[in-house]
Amino acid sequence: MTDTDILQRIVARTRQRLAAAPADVPELRRAAAERVSSRTPFAFSESLRRKSGGQARIIAEIKAASPSAGPIVPDPDVEGISSDYKRGGAAALSIVTERDFFGGSRAWIGRAAGSGLPVIMKDFVVDPAQIYEAVAAGTDALLLLASLLDGSQLRDFITQLHEHSCDALVEVHDEAELQRAIESGARLIGVNNRDLRSFAVTLETSERIALLMPPGVLKVSESGIRTRSDIERLERSGFDAFLVGETLLRRSDRAAAVRELVG
Repeated sequence: MTDTDILQRIVARTRQRLAAAPADVPELRRAAAERVSSRTPFAFSESLRRKSGGQARIIAEIKAASPSAGPIVPDPDVEGISSDYKRGGAAALSIVTERDFFGGSRAWIGRAAGSGLPVIMKDFVVDPAQIYEAVAAGTDALLLLASLLDGSQLRDFITQLHEHSCDALVEVHDEAELQRAIESGARLIGVNNRDLRSFAVTLETSERIALLMPPGVLKVSESGIRTRSDIERLERSGFDAFLVGETLLRRSDRAAAVRELVG
């Protein structure tokens, strides 16, 4: 089974779940609006912009499993891992909340937020109600996949997040998706180094796409980042931040693992 097949299955399951339990949108809007007053506006992007002594801005990820890797950290100690990441010098946290294929939960957002680090929620967003759910859960930012959304949807979802003082990290895999992200007004663009068709992971994807990114956009490289030398290589291509998950989660001393990447 290809990665594209898995993506289609995940999206199909997401749509089934949304249809089976329609969201109470007015209530979600109210809950999301209440979160705005208690949130530092755009805390996620502000943390990624802060530079200190050449240290890399690491977005450290928590996920229980993935379709490609299988179980990673079943039933993770979200508070403990978040604390470890913060001690290691992470700039932000990424929380994978998709439940059926990644074993995640939106409840982890609030648990991770206790660390004091800004949080981005990663899920497969195809409906505006999911944005209200994410904001109401307390996330500071939300991942939007350009592979799933057309230009109009991207613009609408980004606007919806900005209205709630939240960041949108638009993830791309190729030049066509990058163009769609740019045209949608994305301020943060992430390049996923994992090919959607072959599972192959190469940092050359980030290096290639970085050449086409406009100035002023916060550039995030995702997947396949394992060492400090990988970070330095990507910094030379202009990347501002680096999302790392499995490499950190499989280490016994996660704080030290983050510290090695931060530099």
